[in-house]
Amino acid sequence: MRQHRVCVCVCVSPVTLCVCSCRDDDVLYISEEESCDDLQDDLRDPEKAQTHTDWLTLNVDWLTLNVGGRCFTTTRSTLVSKEPESMLAHMFREKDVWGNKRDPQGAYLIDRSPDYFEPILNYLRHGQLIINEGINPLGVLEEARFFGIEQLAEQLETLVKSSQPPDDHSPLTRKEFVRFLLATTTKSELRCQGLNFTGADLSRLDLRYINFKMANLRGANLTHANLSGANLERADLSMASLDGANLQGVKMLCTNAEGASLRSCNFEDPAGVKANLEGANLKGVDMEGSQMTGINLRVATLKNAKLKNCNLRGATLAGTDLENCDLSGCDLQEANLRGSNVKGAIFEEMLTPLHMSQSVR
Repeated sequence: MRQHRVCVCVCVSPVTLCVCSCRDDDVLYISEEESCDDLQDDLRDPEKAQTHTDWLTLNVDWLTLNVGGRCFTTTRSTLVSKEPESMLAHMFREKDVWGNKRDPQGAYLIDRSPDYFEPILNYLRHGQLIINEGINPLGVLEEARFFGIEQLAEQLETLVKSSQPPDDHSPLTRKEFVRFLLATTTKSELRCQGLNFTGADLSRLDLRYINFKMANLRGANLTHANLSGANLERADLSMASLDGANLQGVKMLCTNAEGASLRSCNFEDPAGVKANLEGANLKGVDMEGSQMTGINLRVATLKNAKLKNCNLRGATLAGTDLENCDLSGCDLQEANLRGSNVKGAIFEEMLTPLHMSQSVR
């Protein structure tokens, strides 16, 4: 069954605009100084209808773009009018000024993603940003930037930012971490690398062998926690409290523990595994009364640290900065201090005297 043609005329002198629509075809006809009735009479005549079609073809400059293997048909004005300073506008403002390459069917070749180009073309057509489901807005944004469509790029930047989840850098609480610990077996390797525990209360918890590498533990409460065999390499322990903590065999290479309190800690592992604090920043730490037999503090910084009454037998302190350290009452028997900086260090009431073989300078 054929559908009736619907005709709507809008007269704007001296031009009469007549839109005639069918279900299977929409055609826009523009007639100068011609009434809608005259146009309808012409359309009933096959020869005159063909004349109108030819006139439209001549006055609307249609282009076909082959974008990444998919063809898009549009008008030159669509590519030029909306964003006149864009790359597309410069490419197609005048015919073949840029010498654009064409495929065998005459379509202009553009080596870009068709999926990301389609929303851009629709935006140039009607001015609205519409992205179909499954299309990444970030990809469309990159295309908009490539083609220099600045207004669209601004909209897409806002869309991309709003679609991304907010960065959650809030520290983990004791309750959250304990729940995590209880959900895992003691044999599981717990990886807390890079997590934020700033100011968290982790006191008296069993944290053996947990990987805290590069974690943020600034100001955390780790008093009497069991950190035996834990990996704290490059972690931030500045201003943290580890008083009475078990640090047997702990790995603290290049850890930042400036201003931390490590009073009465146990670094001595009966199994012979030595705690490794090589290169750690221990400026101003309080390690009074700690057991550190065989500890590796090579090239660590202990400037202004309090090491009173510490057991440092057999410790490696080669190249360590001990400037202004208080080492009163320490046991440094067989400790290696070669190349260490002991300027202003206090060595009062030593349990065993230092020997020249230990190369103190």
